[in-house]
Amino acid sequence: MKRLLSSIVLTALSLNAAAQDLLITNATLHTGENGEVIESADILIKDGEIEKISARIRTNESITVVDAAGRHVTPAFFAGATVTGLSEVGAVRETVDSEYEDLFTDIMHPEFDIRPAYNPHTSVIPITRVEGFGYSLLTATRGDRSISGQGGLVRFDGGYDSFEGKPVIFVEVSGHAAGKTGGSRAVHWMLLKQAFGELQKGVELDLLSPIGRDQLRNATKSGVFVFNTNRATDIMQVIKFAKTHNIEAVIHGGREAWLVADALAQANVPVMLNALENLPADFDSLAARLDNAALLHKAGVTLMFTSGETHNARKVRQVAGSAVANGLPLEAAIAALTSVPAEVFGARPRAARRGAIADLVIWSGDPVEVTTLAQLVIMGGKIDSMESRQTKLRDRYLPIDPALPRAYLKP
Repeated sequence: MKRLLSSIVLTALSLNAAAQDLLITNATLHTGENGEVIESADILIKDGEIEKISARIRTNESITVVDAAGRHVTPAFFAGATVTGLSEVGAVRETVDSEYEDLFTDIMHPEFDIRPAYNPHTSVIPITRVEGFGYSLLTATRGDRSISGQGGLVRFDGGYDSFEGKPVIFVEVSGHAAGKTGGSRAVHWMLLKQAFGELQKGVELDLLSPIGRDQLRNATKSGVFVFNTNRATDIMQVIKFAKTHNIEAVIHGGREAWLVADALAQANVPVMLNALENLPADFDSLAARLDNAALLHKAGVTLMFTSGETHNARKVRQVAGSAVANGLPLEAAIAALTSVPAEVFGARPRAARRGAIADLVIWSGDPVEVTTLAQLVIMGGKIDSMESRQTKLRDRYLPIDPALPRAYLKP
């Protein structure tokens, strides 16, 4: 059998290659489910899925073996809410497809779906993937309406149609977004109530197009609504609105969520937050604090993490590490980074268990420690080359002989 040594030195393999049968041996496996950690675990991968998790799995001579040498292994991480594949260079307009503005209509457009604009060839995907991240929430960002549009989960496997899960409608109810919507967050709620009123039989307010009305109606039945807001009073309005219209709601932001943790838990409304946000950056987040995640978890709120960035989505590990340093249990953080987002948004299970997709990462140390590196990434049973635009630039220009200027090394 082909055995990859514990140093995990690999021949570069492309994710476009066929899925391999692999055996990962001697892993410290964080399953991402029920706080479970399996010591000295062997993980057998067949046809892109986890076939078996046990101790000392025997295989035939043809299978590739990866010796984890006791290292931590997790499912590939969730990169948070990003515009990966929708924004290559923020200052270059033709590379930004995550929002709409100035459509010269007075209606909202929940039918604005950003997924057809997704570019799987963006340099951002391999940069993020080699850091241990396997999927993200593709996000319609703030436009000039309360409803920003719709998106969903996308898997970082380089495919053109790598979307999963339920349709996700993105809604702005923050004070910042109100500047483009009548100047008051009360206008957000006025328009949203009118828009949902159109879904009632016999009510025609013409705030939605016929297609938008159908899309919004379908989302209320089988989709998820992500509300972008930080202020506790706004979060309470989201809870009330979600209950009134019987919709699945998620809070994105939630800097003051700890103030209403019990209400969020009772209403079963998850929160996607950046645990590094600990200062009152604006008047919507005066009560921000570092132990926000820990307080929410203690109250029973479902947690996910985001960094608020696309080109540095890998900072989500640091976000989770900060939450752990401030009281969140490690395995709760691992779940928030792996299985929970898939469950919330209706995708394939991401916990490391039999039958799950084999998106796995071998880490050099504690997965949420900032100095830890992803040493090997496996997506659907395919070993990643661990190359990105950044690693290629590093290899090309990093000085070999410091006695010589860089220009003399690799012109």
